Amino acid sequence: MKIRKEGDCLLGGKNVAIIGAGVMGRGIAYVFANAGFQTTIVDIDEKVLNDAEREIDRLLIQLVNRGKISLEQMNERKRNLTFTKNLQDACKNVDLVIEAVPEKLEIKKQVFRNLDQFTPSHCILATNTSTMSPTEIGSVTKRPNQVVAMHFFNPVHKMKLVEIAKGLETSEETVRMVKNFAEKIGKEPVVIHEFPGFITSRMSALIGNEAFFMLQEGVATPEEIDKAIKIGLNFPMGPFELADLVGLDTRLNNLKYLHEKLGEKYRPAPLLEQYVAAGWLGRKTGRGVYDYSDKGK
Repeated sequence: MKIRKEGDCLLGGKNVAIIGAGVMGRGIAYVFANAGFQTTIVDIDEKVLNDAEREIDRLLIQLVNRGKISLEQMNERKRNLTFTKNLQDACKNVDLVIEAVPEKLEIKKQVFRNLDQFTPSHCILATNTSTMSPTEIGSVTKRPNQVVAMHFFNPVHKMKLVEIAKGLETSEETVRMVKNFAEKIGKEPVVIHEFPGFITSRMSALIGNEAFFMLQEGVATPEEIDKAIKIGLNFPMGPFELADLVGLDTRLNNLKYLHEKLGEKYRPAPLLEQYVAAGWLGRKTGRGVYDYSDKGK
């Protein structure tokens, strides 16, 4: 793993930093590196950084095996990537930073305080939040006009949509530049005015939560509920398959935030809370609604 040393910097081209090397962060970093951006991934946990590098390597090898890119192109894309635990060093020469840390408002605010201090004055600060307020997050910086939400979807390399949510002070220039970034990595941006849950998370949270209420009430098995939604409503994934993919803890955090902001219809199902309390968080822990510890689903 290439670890950036103190004093190093990435020269030439557009430089991007991704804060958080979890499922979303590594996915976002992968698509930027594939598009030719010099991309730095930051995480405080070296194991998470190593896991991210292995996952990105796996995706690149898949492209080679399918004849999409050559070995030389794979190596070039790997050279676009740098992994580091040093946030300050990663931010020295960046044009765009995308924060992809857990959906906890105080954690995000602290990250943005640091980003405001460490990044160049022209740098755009984006949050990958699926529900939270870019206005509130941007309020801890001296550049709220350059703060915006860029909501990517999992798996990032397959999902085309990016929701761009403007905060109260987000400038039109910031929106224009962020749309340009999204288009350069092959995404389809939609621009919205900030409101809790944006578009997709408000709808997805309701469907996913209702599925847990159905399971709790004994309406049907997880398999039957997922099958009904996929075939009957033409969804590509069932609500439980999706929840296990994004993480039940992430889904619960989103619901708690939406419940606080939008009211009773977003109150989390007790069964979802019970699964999270048991550590059944989905694919990342080997057990969620489905069991992935052996062959899985």
